[in-house]
Formats: sequence, C-alpha cells, structure tokens
Amino acid sequence: MTRDSGPGRRPPGPARRVLPQAKRFLGSRKRVLLALGAWSLVESAQTFLGGYSVARALDDGFLAGRTGVGLGWLAFAAVTIVLGGSAMRGVFRGLADLVEPLRDGLVRRVVARSLQDAVTGPGQAGSAVVSRLTHQTELARDSFAGLVLVARSFVFTAAGALLGLASLAPLLLLVVVPPLLLGLGLFLATLAPMAARQREFLDADERMSTELGSLAEGLRDVVACGAEQRAAGRVDPLIDAEVRAARSLAGWAAARSLALGVAGQLPVVLLLATAPWLLDRGLTAGELLGALTYLVQALLPALHTLMNALGAAGTRLLVVLDRLTSPPGDDLPAPAPPRPIVPAPVAPVAPGAAPAPAAPAAPAPVLAPAAALAPPAPAAAPAPPAPRVELRSVTFAYGPRAHPVVHDLDLVVEPGEHLVVVGPSGIGKSTLTALVAGLLAPDRGEVRVAGRPVRAEPGPAGRAGERAHQRVLIPQQAYVFTATLRENLLYFRPEGAPPAALAASVAAVGLDDLVARLGGLDATVDPAALSQGERQLIALGRAHLSPAPLVLLDEATCHLDPAAEARAEHAFAARPGTLIVVAHRISSARRADRVLVMDGACALCGRHGELLASSALYRDLVGRWHAEHL
Repeated sequence: MTRDSGPGRRPPGPARRVLPQAKRFLGSRKRVLLALGAWSLVESAQTFLGGYSVARALDDGFLAGRTGVGLGWLAFAAVTIVLGGSAMRGVFRGLADLVEPLRDGLVRRVVARSLQDAVTGPGQAGSAVVSRLTHQTELARDSFAGLVLVARSFVFTAAGALLGLASLAPLLLLVVVPPLLLGLGLFLATLAPMAARQREFLDADERMSTELGSLAEGLRDVVACGAEQRAAGRVDPLIDAEVRAARSLAGWAAARSLALGVAGQLPVVLLLATAPWLLDRGLTAGELLGALTYLVQALLPALHTLMNALGAAGTRLLVVLDRLTSPPGDDLPAPAPPRPIVPAPVAPVAPGAAPAPAAPAAPAPVLAPAAALAPPAPAAAPAPPAPRVELRSVTFAYGPRAHPVVHDLDLVVEPGEHLVVVGPSGIGKSTLTALVAGLLAPDRGEVRVAGRPVRAEPGPAGRAGERAHQRVLIPQQAYVFTATLRENLLYFRPEGAPPAALAASVAAVGLDDLVARLGGLDATVDPAALSQGERQLIALGRAHLSPAPLVLLDEATCHLDPAAEARAEHAFAARPGTLIVVAHRISSARRADRVLVMDGACALCGRHGELLASSALYRDLVGRWHAEHL
C-alpha cells in the first residue's frame, strides 16, 4: 500500500501522478531542450537590448541634443528585433521534436489500454476510447505545444526584462516585482480548482459519449418501440452534468481574469504613480521610459500569454495526461447499470408500434421505408385482391430547382403482374418505389393503387394500418429489430399467423438454415450479429408473410448470392399479389413478366426479348452483367 492510499489519506492529485512521468519524458530529451534554450537566449538578448536601447537613445541621444546617437540606438534595437524573429525558426523546429513523440506515445498507450480493457473487462472500453484516441490525444498534443512555447518565451523574456530593469536602476525592481508576484500568486491559486473542474468536464463528456454511442446502436429500436422519452431521460442528466461542469469552469476562468488584471495592469499603474518619487532618487527620464518599454512590450505580454496558457492549456493538459497515462481501469467513468429501453412486459413489439402506455407512437416515416408504411393494424383483415398500380404523368424532383428524377412517367402494372425496374445507378428506381409506396408525393401527376390515390401524408393510425395491409416495401438496407425471430417475421401480422403459413414463408424465402443456426423461431435476434444477407432474408420472410397484396422490393436481395436471390424472387412471384422489383442483377429481369428500363429522359417497358431488340441501354446493362459474371 502506498503512503497516499492508506485509510484516511486522500489519493494523489493529477499533478503528483503526472509529474514523475513528465520528468522521465523530458529527461530523455535533454538535447532537444538544450537546443530550445539556445535559440531562446537570442530572444532574451533581444528583450534586454530593447528597453536598454530606448533608455540610452533618450538619455544619451535626444535629451542630450545628439540626434544621431539617439537614432543609432533605435536602429540597433530594430536590428535585435529582426534577429530575434529569425531565431523562431529554430524554436519551432525543436518544438516539433518534443511534441510529436508525446502524441505518438499517448496514442500507443491508449490503444494498448483499450485492448487490455477489452480483454479483462468487456464493455468497459466503449465509445469513450474513441474520444481518447482522437479528441484527447490531439488536445494533449496541441496543449503541450502551446504550453512549451509560451513557458519558454516567458522564462527568457522575463529574464531579459528583469536583467534590463536591474541594469537601468535596481530601484525599479521594488516597484515592478511585488505586483507581478501578487498576480502570479492569485493565478497559481486557481490552477488546482481549474484542473478539478476540467476533469469533471472531461468525465461528463466521456459519460455522454458512451451513452450516446450505446443509444445510437439501438436508435431504430428506440423509435420503433416508442421509447424516445425514456431514452431522452437517460441522456438529459448527462447533458445537464456537462453544462454544470462547463459553467463551473467558466467561473474559475473569471477568477483567473482577475489575477491577470492584477499582474498585467498594476505594475504599469505603480510605475506611473511612483514616477516623481523615482525621479527624486536619481532616475532619468530615459530610464523610466526604458522600464515602461520592458513592461509594456515584453514582460506583461509574456505574462499574459503564460497565464492564459497555464489557465487553459495547462490545466487541460494536466487532466488529459492524467487520464491517458493512469493505470487501466483507474479513470474509466463508472458504467451505468444496464436498463432496458423497452419495459419487460411488452409483447411482440414491432418497429412503428408503441408499447402502451409509454409514449405515443412516432410517425411512421421516421423509420425506414419498410416501417414507414405504418404501424400494423391491430386486427387481421382479409387480404384484398391483387391491386392495379397506375402512374399518370408523374413528375418528381428533390427540390424546386432540381432536375426531375422521374419525368412525365405513365405506367400501368396489371393486377398480379411481376414488374422489374432496371437502369443505371441514381436514375430514379428507388424514387419510383417510394412514390408507389406513398413515402413521396409527386410534384405533378397522380399515383393510384387499386384505383385509390396514394397519399404521402402519414394520416391517422387507422389509415396507416390500412396502407400497411395494402402494400409493403423492403429497401436495400433491411431492418431487423432486437426481439425473437418469430416477432420479426410477424411484424406485419401482429394478430399472429397459422404455424403452417409461418413455416411456408420461412421455407419459401430460404430462411431454414438461419432459423436452425439461431436456435429456432423463438431465439432472440441480435441485429449486430447478423450479416447483411441474413438481415435481408428475415425482411423478405416478413414481407412474404404479410397480408399486403402489393410487394415492392427495392434491391432487397442485393446481399444474397444469385441462387438465394432466384429462390426469393420465385417465392414472391408465386405468392398472390402484384410484385414490383428494383433489380440488382439482370437475371431478375429474365424472371419478370415485364421490365421497365429507366434512363433519366424517358422510360421504356416491355418483355426481356423485346427490350433487347429495342433498347440500347438495356442491351448495355445485359452485356455488363454478363461481363461481370464470366
């Protein structure tokens, strides 16, 4: 047990923990420090000669009637300023040799610690590691660079200024040094509280980063289960804690400003107030002006810069280094106890359906196109006959000044027909399915399904449920929520389905192997553990089991192999109803009744053989597909 860790003893502060490591780091780079010191001596000489030259120019030159001598001293001061500026090149070169190794070492340490934490304590690393590896290591690098630069400048500038004041008149030190020390003392008294508040702020930032990262992974489930208020209730206190820490930090920054005022303004005021007393004791006007030059042009600007750097970058650097170099697990914020977002008694919850009585269900379009069709109807309804789909002079653009993606499109899909839509990427195929599904409203023209106009407005719950029983859209990015596999498949059948129908849909789309691997229909599904192809199979099974007579598949099989894609499309073609498929492979077009080719200017619809003869674009698409699969 260490001396500071026994009963009744406070643990060592950040400074005591970081200081030994800082000594080792700096001790191993003595040559770099010596080079920085050598270049800084030039700056110190410039500071000394600046005020001294002003005093001599006034006393020995202008006041003595020797204008040439006065101008000569001022010219000499100007030359020293130029030489001091050229020395900064060497300073920055040495600074890079000191700062970059610090950042590289911190990155290696963070990576090693995160790997160790992941092995010894799964779940501890979390999203906070991202903040450390990116934000905090760069923060340490920039803060250390700024601190070294200004600390070096202050030390050598102060040495040159104080030496210059002593060379002019030692009595000047009695007027200037006491208020400087007073201001520095007040400032140093704020450093420890500033460091504590800075650490509180970083703790709050990491806790919020961890919570938001965890929440983002399940955001769609949160919306789907109507648990937005519960999720906000977990995040709001963390935001409030970070705001409180930021305000406390700002309060101590105000105290630091007071110390700056004392150290930065009081010496000048005292020098001016005591000027008659100093002149009575033999000081010359040139010496007073030289002292004022040292204060205003060198010492006080360097002191202001140092105080600002120590108060902001210094405390921030201390806290960040303490966090990044402490032993694994010592500074991780305590993980919040796991709390389910969805109350335990809620039974089969589907995206878009809110558990009662938590919060009102979010409007369906907040989710994904598959869920945006609406919360499922609470009661089973007999499946309507296969609908006729009509687009009458439909035009749609993403913005009032944008070029239309769909322009004056006339299309009729007969009841029970299987239509495949093909065309180059970005030509408007997904837009077409969104218009038919009612997710988008045409700028001009009309979309009708089963003789009724399609509306893009969410409408009341009853209307939403009615639309969900008319059509279902499965997008390219299939959505699977955290629940059992059975609940995922019954999303559009909340009233349930006969076991035979469920088994038939599983077999039809090729879900058998996945069901067996997961452990049956009642196994809990972890979406993150599924491949994109497996998620697509579950979404396809959900659509196949739904009562909707119109199915829209928007590249919903793109992550399946050709054999699995063919099996799924055959299953939907054999299913009663109308089918519109945005094709991922041209083989889908061979299986369709008709093919719609979209080229951005006009659309051409026909059978596969007809389009090969009449459409150059279609021939090109077929040729590309064959070339890619030779």
